[in-house]
Amino acid sequence: MEAGNHTQVSEFLLLGLSEDPELQPLLFAVFFSMYLVTVVWNLLIILAISSDSQLHTPMSFFLSNLSFVDICFISTTIPKMLVNIEAQSKDITYIGCLIQVYFLMIFHGMDNFVLTVIAYDRFVAICHLLHYMVTMNPHLCVLLVLMPLFIIFWVSILPILLLRWLTLCIGTEIPHFFRELGQVLKVACSDTFLNNIIMYVTTAVVVVFPFIGILFSYSQIFSSIMKISSAGGKYKVFSTCGSHLSVVSLFYGTSLGVYLTSVVTHSSHRSSIASVMYTVVTPMLNPFIYSLRNKDVKRALGSPLS
Repeated sequence: MEAGNHTQVSEFLLLGLSEDPELQPLLFAVFFSMYLVTVVWNLLIILAISSDSQLHTPMSFFLSNLSFVDICFISTTIPKMLVNIEAQSKDITYIGCLIQVYFLMIFHGMDNFVLTVIAYDRFVAICHLLHYMVTMNPHLCVLLVLMPLFIIFWVSILPILLLRWLTLCIGTEIPHFFRELGQVLKVACSDTFLNNIIMYVTTAVVVVFPFIGILFSYSQIFSSIMKISSAGGKYKVFSTCGSHLSVVSLFYGTSLGVYLTSVVTHSSHRSSIASVMYTVVTPMLNPFIYSLRNKDVKRALGSPLS
């Protein structure tokens, strides 16, 4: 490509889910409603846990952190999308793009780590019940949340710093409603080999390793459950993991769907639709899954379902 055909751009164009003007009001209404429901329900769970002394447990502490992370996660994408629809604008500044990519990586990574920590909590509660309160003490619970945040904070900085060295094409358009690191690399005109290597390493740290931790915890849980003689006892113990397994399946299932869609179909529109599942639908459904299956949370929320 000739030198005159590319430069360091100052903004991107977000094409969104649809360019049809008639669909914009509908998209705004749907995503505003989903965002509002997500924020309100997750805030209610945080307030219920913090105000009810019976919910001051390690599991509830991690659940409140998951709700907080979900609020932040969805807030990195939807507000900007709503502003663009309302203002009939598709642009986002280059700095704004880097900020969004950075915080998206942080909160996506925190979602992974918090789910891993909850899996560890279930492992200790089932496999080492007599030592549960000693093991899952307040200091360890706080450390299990702050340590991943510290790791992700620094791991996510390097890919962003490397983006500053890339040359991006003029008139860069992204067929999506938010920016991911991989999408930014696809519109670069310069060599992205090092960026891709760092992206894969970052993905391993914030996605693959936590998922391996979840698999290990549940392998130990299933091994312990198999040692229980009665079917009723097995079901009772396994039911304590039901909410978490549902959330893990939803989160990693939708994330895998996004990856497979982008690899197999190469359709930007289908990839955008798939991304809605893990960036919008998952944070919205998480509080419902936990509140519907947790009697203490339902009681604290004053739910009619309790």
